[in-house]
Amino acid sequence: MISLLKVINLHKSFGKVKALKGISFEVKPATVHGFLGPNGAGKTTTMKILSGLISFDEGTILFENLNYKTNKNAIVKQIGFLPQNPVFYGYLTPVEYLNLIGQICNFESRTIKKRTEEVLEIVKLSNVSKRKISTFSGGMLQRLGIAVAIFNKPKLLLLDEPTASLDPEGRAEVLEHIKSLKEEGITVFFSTHILSDVERICDHVTILHEGKVIVSSSLGNLQKRYIQPIFCIEFESIPDKLEEKLSQFPYIRKIDIDNYGKVSIYVNNVEIAKRELIKVLAQIDKPILSFYLKKPSLEDIFIRVVDKNDDI
Repeated sequence: MISLLKVINLHKSFGKVKALKGISFEVKPATVHGFLGPNGAGKTTTMKILSGLISFDEGTILFENLNYKTNKNAIVKQIGFLPQNPVFYGYLTPVEYLNLIGQICNFESRTIKKRTEEVLEIVKLSNVSKRKISTFSGGMLQRLGIAVAIFNKPKLLLLDEPTASLDPEGRAEVLEHIKSLKEEGITVFFSTHILSDVERICDHVTILHEGKVIVSSSLGNLQKRYIQPIFCIEFESIPDKLEEKLSQFPYIRKIDIDNYGKVSIYVNNVEIAKRELIKVLAQIDKPILSFYLKKPSLEDIFIRVVDKNDDI
C-alpha cells in the first residue's frame, strides 16, 4: 500500500533542547494511526510541524510523494488538525461557528450550509446544532473540534491527545467517532499517551520516546514480534513437580508459578502449544479451574520496547 505520509529523519530543536532526534515513520491511507508516547516524548511538536504551525530543522516530509518544503501551502489544505485543547466561541451555536469556518475557507454560502449539515451528522451533533457551545460537555466539544477539523474534507486528520481530558463516557464517545472517520475516507493520525485508546481503535502504531521513534508497525505485527504468548492455568492446588514435568517440552520456554494455584506458561510456538499443552495437562491428576491464552496488551509492548527489555 502506498503511503499517504512519509516522515524521514526529522529533527527539531528549541534552543538547546532537542525535541525530535531524527524520527521516521509512514502513515498508510484509510487507517487510524496511533502516535504513542509518554508526555514530553515529542508528539505535540510533531503534530505542529505536520500541521504547518512550526518549522523543522532537518529531514524530509512527503505527502502523497509531494515534498512538504516546496509544496507546503497545497499540502496543509489537505490536512485537518485538532489541538489538544480546542477553544471555541461559547456564545455561538455549532451552525454559527461552522459558518464562520466556511467563510474563513472562502466557501460559497450554499457549500457552507451543505457541509455544515454533513459534518454535524458525521460527529452526531445535528440534534444540538442550535444550542450554545458553552453548554456542551467535554466529549461534545471534542466532537465539534473534529467537525471543524474535517470541514474542508482533509485527506489526513491530525488529532493531538483528543481524549486526554475526558471522562470514560466522553472518551468512548470520541473514540467511536474517530474510528468511523475511516468510512468517510479520512486517514487519522492520532496522538496520545493513553495506551488503551490506541489499542481500541488504531490499525498502526508508532511509539515515540525521548524524541526518537523506537518502533513503528501494525498493531498485529507488534503483538507477534514483541510478545510471546502466555498460557494461564489455574489449578485447585499446584501439582507436585509441575515445573519439572513441563520443562521437558521444547515448545515451553518459561514457567512461573505463584502461591495461589496460578501458572503462567511462556511458549516458543503457540500453534504447537495449542495442540499439545492441553493433552499434557489432562494427564496431571489435579483439577483445573481455568485455562486460557492471555492476549498481549499494548502496555506490555510499550514497556518492553521503551525499557529495551528482551525478557518477558
